[in-house]
Amino acid sequence: MRSIVLGGTSHPALVAALGGSVGVGYYSDGECHVLRGEDVTGADVFLVQPTPAPVGQHVLELLLLADACRRTGAARVTAVLPYCGSARQDRRTRPGAALGARVVADMLATGRFARVLAVDPHGGSIEGFHDAPLDPLSAVPRLTEALRAYAGGDAVVVAPDLGALKLAHRYADALGLPTAVVHKKRISGEAVAVDDVIGEVAGRRPLLVDDMIVSGSTIVAAAEALRARGAAAAPVVAASHALLVADAAVRLAAAPIARLVTTDTVPLPTTSPFPIDVVPIAPLLAEAIDRLHAGRPLGDLLGLR
Repeated sequence: MRSIVLGGTSHPALVAALGGSVGVGYYSDGECHVLRGEDVTGADVFLVQPTPAPVGQHVLELLLLADACRRTGAARVTAVLPYCGSARQDRRTRPGAALGARVVADMLATGRFARVLAVDPHGGSIEGFHDAPLDPLSAVPRLTEALRAYAGGDAVVVAPDLGALKLAHRYADALGLPTAVVHKKRISGEAVAVDDVIGEVAGRRPLLVDDMIVSGSTIVAAAEALRARGAAAAPVVAASHALLVADAAVRLAAAPIARLVTTDTVPLPTTSPFPIDVVPIAPLLAEAIDRLHAGRPLGDLLGLR
């Protein structure tokens, strides 16, 4: 059985890095349609499509591709989601809120995928929302290796909030370093206040880790708190997903941050006002695709903790 990689328009460079091609286009009125392309009859098809905003558009592209593959006779169709949009909406935090992660999972169920691959999805609960088995791949081991260059004996791994503490322990265990955590209070979507920093950071070089950076407000508040508490240097920041929406890059550039270490699960800015070390995500996805196609377990590629 042949293995074929196709993708939507959300990250053409990543699709190409995996040896695939973009399979959708748009009519002049903005309507999405599937392009005529390679015959997938009897093939093992992997559809690569991160779903950052606009989530609905990118999910629709993915579902149209899945429908076309099934109607053409593909033997199996797997969704590969390097970044899962709406994954943060995995619980209701206020009255009247929607469970967005479940809504998107229900939409994906109409694609009748054999499996779903996702990279470091925010919150483990979304695995239970999907009808198809969801395999949570992890970029943390690769990011950890990239951080070793900055992880001297005086380093400390810092979680920017309590939600990232478990993640910080993963990095710290692999690097043999202590951990600290910033206690924050979110005031609004882009405003964060720090209550305290728990752990020894004075005189140490902080490695600030999170699963994603969206507006940058959490990272900036944490970096400023570390400087105020005597950290020996501006922190090196690591995150699996760097969405960097609106003026996030400008906000990070103005903050006491040394550099960002991240992957390209979503397209990154072609130019940046601060240093970015990019750990390509294609090798992880390619290995996962090869193993699934060959019927081998994903094992060490998973972030099951």
